[in-house]
Amino acid sequence: MKSVVRWVNNAMFVGESASGHAVVMDGPPEGGGQNLGVRPMEMLLLGMGGCSAYDVVSILKKSRQPIIACHVELESERAEAVPKVFTKIHAHFVVSGRSGLKEQNVKRAVELSAEKYCSASIMLGKVAVVSHSFELIIED
Repeated sequence: MKSVVRWVNNAMFVGESASGHAVVMDGPPEGGGQNLGVRPMEMLLLGMGGCSAYDVVSILKKSRQPIIACHVELESERAEAVPKVFTKIHAHFVVSGRSGLKEQNVKRAVELSAEKYCSASIMLGKVAVVSHSFELIIED
C-alpha cells in the first residue's frame, strides 16, 4: 500500500490514499494551522473507528442479522508528554436493528473485531489500553 501526504501551507497537509481518495489535515491556529481539516491524531482514531465499525456491520450482515444502523463513539486519552501517544481508547458501538437482532450476535461481532479482524484496533492496543462496549436498540 502506498500513500502520499503533501504539505500545502502552514500546518495543512493533503493525504492521498492508495485507493485514490484525498483528505485534508490541518492544525489548530495556535499551532500554525487554520483549523480547516481534521488533526492527524484524530484521523488515526477515526481510522480505528471505521475499521472496527466495518467489521461489526460485515459480521452481522454475514450472520443475517436484521441490522439497520451502527455507529461507534470513540473516547481517548493521550500522554501528557511528547510523544503524546494514545494511552486509552474506548469504542462504544450503538447497533440498531429490527426484532430478531440478537444481543449475543452483536457481542460476538464486537469481540471478533477487537480480537481478530480490526488491524487498527489491534495495532493501537500495542501502546494503549483499548476497550469496547456496545448497546443494542431494537426498532419495531
